[in-house]
Amino acid sequence: MSDLKNQITEALKSAMRAKDMLTVTVIRSVQAAIKQIEIDKRTTLDQDQVLSVIEKQVKQRKESVKAFSAAGRDELASKEQAEIEILSQFLPEAMTEEELDSLIEQTITAQSATSMKDMGKVMNSLRPLIAGRADPAQVSAKIKAKLG
Repeated sequence: MSDLKNQITEALKSAMRAKDMLTVTVIRSVQAAIKQIEIDKRTTLDQDQVLSVIEKQVKQRKESVKAFSAAGRDELASKEQAEIEILSQFLPEAMTEEELDSLIEQTITAQSATSMKDMGKVMNSLRPLIAGRADPAQVSAKIKAKLG
């Protein structure tokens, strides 16, 4: 079992002891998503795959926050934001702007990328390096700005 799965299980136990029902609900939903994928694929997810499940859950909640805020449902938006914060504890520390810019520059140079045609090549080589540490949409926009 991966360290991240153990970390999630331990967080669930402590949330249950503390009777923190929001945290319990959020962590159980993550565990259910992980278990569903494991059953569907008949495999055990490794650290990176568990991380991508959590990232996907965070992304869904961010989209919900935008939708709820746009609809004037601030109480629902703040609930979703609280859930994002709970999930974020399982993600690696985010990259700083400087780290991200430097990494993009190095990758563009290493891939000899010169135009927008090379965008996919650059993005694919960056993907494993930014997993859980940077928003792919933000990275994509930065690459476009540098190559465009």
